[in-house]
Amino acid sequence: MNIVLMGLPGAGKGTQADKIVEKYETPHISTGDMFRAAIQEGTELGVKAKSYMDQGALVPDEVTIGIVRERLSKPDCDKGFLLDGFPRTVPQAAALDELLSDMGRRIEHVLNIQVDKDELVARLTGRRICKVCGTSYHLQFNPPKVEGQCDKDGGELYQRADDNPETVTNRLEVNMTQTAPLLSYYDGKGVLENINGQQNIDIVFKELDVILQKSNQ
Repeated sequence: MNIVLMGLPGAGKGTQADKIVEKYETPHISTGDMFRAAIQEGTELGVKAKSYMDQGALVPDEVTIGIVRERLSKPDCDKGFLLDGFPRTVPQAAALDELLSDMGRRIEHVLNIQVDKDELVARLTGRRICKVCGTSYHLQFNPPKVEGQCDKDGGELYQRADDNPETVTNRLEVNMTQTAPLLSYYDGKGVLENINGQQNIDIVFKELDVILQKSNQ
């Protein structure tokens, strides 16, 4: 199965990706991992990507698509893959469709984990970190035993600047604006599946699993 996993920050993509990979033994391919591997291997495209990244510039689509092509051509992707963080735009999605078509393949599932913005803000602003040891807590999902104190060393807990409500809300709105055309693109191709991400983690995976099982039959 060739899968694209989508969802806004805080929707639980990472957790569900791990569960899909564990059950279906499919490679989890994130944009960051692809770039790091290409740079480490010193491929021509990796060198190009690094030159842009070192300048703080966006890596052009043609370089990104080339790195994706290299990664999807590796033997571990022969039976499928789980793409995470790519594509981010409609032109990237169209380019991905074209390169997969050249390989005699196609995207079969676009799994979009949906969570209300207010819930995402609550999830993303609840993180607290120990100033001493760096242990991470969450006020809702993993609270410390004593409010404001680390369980391990009693260190003071703080909120990162990019976890404050205003910053988080802005980040979510930018993501929603960027993601909407991509969701419409895949919906038009009949491969988009929306999943309610506000349920228990195991229930969310069960719904994802039902979708994936159908194409495995």
